[in-house]
Amino acid sequence: MDAYVLADMANHDQNQYLTFFIADEEFAVKILKAREILEYGAVTKVPGAPPAVRGVINLRGSVVPVVDLALKFGLPEKPVTKQTCVVIVEVESGENKTTMGVIVDSISQVVDLPPEQIEPAPDFGTRVKLEYLLGMGRSGQKFVMILDIDKALSPSELSSVAAILGQAPSAEETPEAVGTERGE
Repeated sequence: MDAYVLADMANHDQNQYLTFFIADEEFAVKILKAREILEYGAVTKVPGAPPAVRGVINLRGSVVPVVDLALKFGLPEKPVTKQTCVVIVEVESGENKTTMGVIVDSISQVVDLPPEQIEPAPDFGTRVKLEYLLGMGRSGQKFVMILDIDKALSPSELSSVAAILGQAPSAEETPEAVGTERGE
């Protein structure tokens, strides 16, 4: 898989967000939560995983669960294209940090959104649960939905994936590598 590491882009700027499209809707996550962008490749299905968990990938010897946010949010699924990517994010649950992948239809850009350009999420007009949103960022003439990735990828979902893989969701553990990867 080709990867694009985002750590150098961040410059530890709290106002930068990575924007991407899911089912023709534009979302954003804080750049400090996004670790890298991978070309969509082999995802190994995990029997018994929740429907939104597409499977796992082998990321440099670590098992990383991959979540389809379109399914989780009840948005229409899009077919995999050359622009489909897996964004590797760091999710915090209490004191634990877990690395997960999220499938996105395409990457848009990195934008600066200072606090004065972020509005509260409205109670209407979006199919995404309000608890998953930090707000709506004004980017030019449009708005992007800013995800609270820690809430969108809930601890219960992490626990169910970890239980299926036979491991605890802990940052200190180094999961065994997935032996073989299969394409979908």
